[in-house]
Amino acid sequence: MHDVSITDILLHDEWANYGVMHKYQPVDLIRKYFGEQIGFYFAWLGVYTQLLIPPSVLGIIVFLYGIFTVDTNVPSQETCDDNLNITMCPLCDGVCDYWRLSTVCSLARASYLFDNGATVLFAIFMSLWAACFLEHWKRRQMCLKHSWDLTSLEDQEVLKPLCLRPEYEEALQEKKDKVKAQIKKKVCIFVTFSAVFGVAVYRICMLSVWSMNPDPEAKASVRMTVTTTGIILNMLVVLVLEEVYGAIAVWLTELELPKTTEEFEERLIVKSFFLKSMNAFAPIFYVAFFKGRFAGRPGDYVYVFGDYRMEECAPPGCLIELCIQLSMIMLGKQLIQNNVFEVLIPYKRESENNEEKEEEKRPKQQLDKDYVLEPFEGVGSEYMEMIIQYGFVSLFVASFPLAPAFALLNNVIEIRLDAAKFVTEIRRPDAVRCKDIGIWYNILCGISKFSVITNAFVISFTSEFVPRMIYQYMYSTNGTLNGYTDHSLSYFNVSNFPPGTAPTTTLITGVSTCRYKDYRDPPWKPDAYTLSKEYWSVLAAKLAFVIFFQVLD
Repeated sequence: MHDVSITDILLHDEWANYGVMHKYQPVDLIRKYFGEQIGFYFAWLGVYTQLLIPPSVLGIIVFLYGIFTVDTNVPSQETCDDNLNITMCPLCDGVCDYWRLSTVCSLARASYLFDNGATVLFAIFMSLWAACFLEHWKRRQMCLKHSWDLTSLEDQEVLKPLCLRPEYEEALQEKKDKVKAQIKKKVCIFVTFSAVFGVAVYRICMLSVWSMNPDPEAKASVRMTVTTTGIILNMLVVLVLEEVYGAIAVWLTELELPKTTEEFEERLIVKSFFLKSMNAFAPIFYVAFFKGRFAGRPGDYVYVFGDYRMEECAPPGCLIELCIQLSMIMLGKQLIQNNVFEVLIPYKRESENNEEKEEEKRPKQQLDKDYVLEPFEGVGSEYMEMIIQYGFVSLFVASFPLAPAFALLNNVIEIRLDAAKFVTEIRRPDAVRCKDIGIWYNILCGISKFSVITNAFVISFTSEFVPRMIYQYMYSTNGTLNGYTDHSLSYFNVSNFPPGTAPTTTLITGVSTCRYKDYRDPPWKPDAYTLSKEYWSVLAAKLAFVIFFQVLD
């Protein structure tokens, strides 16, 4: 610990202590001891964590609503009904067999837990919550500026001379390597999307390879196996590239040669956020908006590398996979990258220090103990961790209503974990005066505005909410969802399979037509397999809902 004082003891007992999680942070004391920059960070984190309570409670209620009403959901009942005897088209060419729709019964029931009418209302609430959160923080920030006597800080900054970076004075070259920096950014974008595409190719290839297994039980679980391993692989790729992109952001900023320290920090923050958010959200965007959109149809599939069909969504839709993908990456980042690393690394360092103490008989003075502590590297990484989490909570909350609850649980621990790190594990930093949280507020505003768009498109194009509503009010004979499952599946004549693509062996005999998820005319109509009028009705309704959702928010 630093030089022992009353403030040290108070911060350790009343802040850096897991036993006081239920108490407010002593923000004024934090600011007095560490300075305004760190004070603002913990004040913002406290406000963010506190305001996560209402959406956490509501998200749990939405999830419980899905659990209590899943048995009354007609589409799920129809999917699970063996008596309907719906035979689906093969998942891959040649080696894959026809399969019964009832085999995805559990997937359909799980999908309903996160894809119901309450989820839409929750997404609308979260868009309004994001705006309220930003306004509440603005008011809290103004109160802190007034109480911390920072209202005149802007005028002082105008009079203060610019602090030139030593690197700039040494180089004395303007606009150095800016073109190179732009090229490197494109390379980073290419690497991220290559990683996402690589995992997609892995799933496509593994689906075909594992489908060759002669064991019927293995074939029945091949979709879930491929999906699960693909999601885990995506999470590992995100965690690895997260560390790589942090170093790349510093390198790119140094290439641009900013003139002042302030300019350097702002550019570094923007680049780090751009690269790390792209890395974290790219796999989720792929599942939400691209998977299954360009797969084609039986007899006219889209192939990659000549022989492998593009991925398709399961009949219940891609929303459940989006939910699993989001939860795995979000929880993986919080548990593995943030909390585990922050707990284990200091613990290992403390063990090493204890071993050194046993070896040395002469006791060290306090200044020697403080010197061996880790140097302070700024609050940028702490902000980045929370801002990425805020993106998970707001951008795709329509697919995972429990995201605010998991974020709240993480943050309650995170506050005390960061507090312990600042009090006991790093050297006491020099106090830095600032008037607000800086460019991070602009990033939060951008995420909040973008979240309205993403949630609108998730509800419209990824969930089954709009197609179910259109069927119920336009095509249902009795105003209910009875018959929706059959309505949402198209027919394919198995005699129209191109040579070599039909199942070589089958356990389901006498199949003349199979079904697939799409809105297309059946093979017995003149315009066989063309997009039906139902398709265009649903598409128009989806676009109308996107506009309505954004106007409403």
